[in-house]
This record gives sequence, structure tokens and C-alpha cells, in this order.
Amino acid sequence: MEKKKVVLVTGSAKGGIGYEYCKAFSEQNCHVFASDLHSRLHEIVDLPSENVEPLEVDVSSDESVATGISTIIAKCGRIDIVVNNAGIGSPGPLAELRLETIRKAWEINTLGQLRVVQQVVPHMAAQRSGCIVNVGSVVGRVPTPWAGSYCSCKAAVHAMSHSLRVELRPFGIHVVLVVPGAIRSNIGRDSLDRLGSEDWKLYKDFKQSIAERAKASQSNKATDASLFAREVVKKVLNTNPPKQIVYGHMTGLFNLLEWSPLWVRDLFFSKRFKIMRKM
Repeated sequence: MEKKKVVLVTGSAKGGIGYEYCKAFSEQNCHVFASDLHSRLHEIVDLPSENVEPLEVDVSSDESVATGISTIIAKCGRIDIVVNNAGIGSPGPLAELRLETIRKAWEINTLGQLRVVQQVVPHMAAQRSGCIVNVGSVVGRVPTPWAGSYCSCKAAVHAMSHSLRVELRPFGIHVVLVVPGAIRSNIGRDSLDRLGSEDWKLYKDFKQSIAERAKASQSNKATDASLFAREVVKKVLNTNPPKQIVYGHMTGLFNLLEWSPLWVRDLFFSKRFKIMRKM
């Protein structure tokens, strides 16, 4: 009988897409390590216990990531799939957003993914197999106003993933870049909460527009997170997984914007988020 696939998912707290990834992998009879911060592990306990284990991992900490990977190897002897899902929003205008806020977003959204990759690759290389799934975003391709910090984090994830895909090929390791569109999750609420502590000066007249961008991906038309997760998991579990998975509401629009002249893109976002020239 084929052994269960051993899967690590970062950022697995309830209400997020990572939680749905864990459920979807569990449904496919994988042994899933659902990881998150210690303060959020209680949000994982209602996942199917026969296939899912909660695991404390802070992707911003070298020590925490190393300990988490070592724990999995000690229990299972290998890791087959890693889903680098952990992430936070950092909405606001780049000219005023605090560098501390931007630095934290990069530490979690970008370096957090690379930190996990560097810890897991030696084990996957030794077993000559494995799959690393890095979660990007449509805004990593087409950045939007009021979210430059988050967009740049995801653009870096895209670049890293394309490099890693070729660099890890000699060791039998697949790299899959997931490019979600608008997926219904708790990220919109969390982003709005982060805005609560900001006091814009130059952009005080755009406060409502900035808040609108923070929740833009969470409209009624946003793709259901469980549907999205099942689609991704189904493709990742293929013997030869795709190099890239683009899925979800608004991916078609962003594909069009990616190929449009910059003046068209600028005009679209200026109107969408009411960014008119100040007189």
C-alpha cells in the first residue's frame, strides 16, 4: 500500500485558505501538519484529527521553522509537499506606510516562504522527490494602489519561485506557483483591522478609498476558499504537477490588465479606487 503523502501547510488558522488546504489534503488521505503561530493553534483543533496534526511554526523565525521541519522528519521520516501559505496584508500608501509595517510583511510573506524552503530542501533532495507550493497572487503580476507593500511581497514570491523551479529540478523537486484571484477568506477583515492603527497625513482624504482596497478581494463574487483549495490540491497531487496554478475570481481581468498598456492599467485603478489628481 502506498504511504500517505506527508504535507506541511503554513498559515492554517480557521477562516483562512490554509485551513481549507488542510481539509482538502486530508480528504485525499494525506498526513497533514497544519501549522501556525502558537496563539492560533486552537483554531486548528477541529480539523479531522485522524489525518491532521497541529504544529507550531512561526515563519518569521529561523528557529521555529527549523524546529517544525525537524519535528515532521522525526515523526514521519520525510516531507512530500510544503504549501507556503502563511501571509499577512499590509494596506496603505507606500509613501506613508511605516517601514516597520512593510518590513514585517516582507518577513512573513516573502522571507517566510524562503525560510521554509531552505529548511525543507535538504530533506527533499536526500529523498530525491518533493513538491514546494509557493502562494503568490494576481497582484504580484499587476500591482494595485493602496497595496504596494503586499503586491511587492508577492511579486518577489513569483520571482523566487521561477528561479527555484529550475534550480531544484536536478534534485527531483517540483515547484508550483499558485496565483489566486479574489478568494473569500479572513484577509480582508484582518487588513481592515491593520488600517485602524494608521493615521494618514498626506492621504487623509483617501481614507475611504484605502479601506475599499483593503477589502476589495472579499466581495460576494469572490471564489469560495474550499472550492479554491480543492482545485489546487487536486493539481498539486498529480505525479507531474503544473508549474503554475492560476485560479479564482478576477484572474481573467488581471490577465487582461497584465497585457494592457500602462496608461490603461493606471486609468482603470484610478477610477476603481477614486484616485483623482488633487487641485
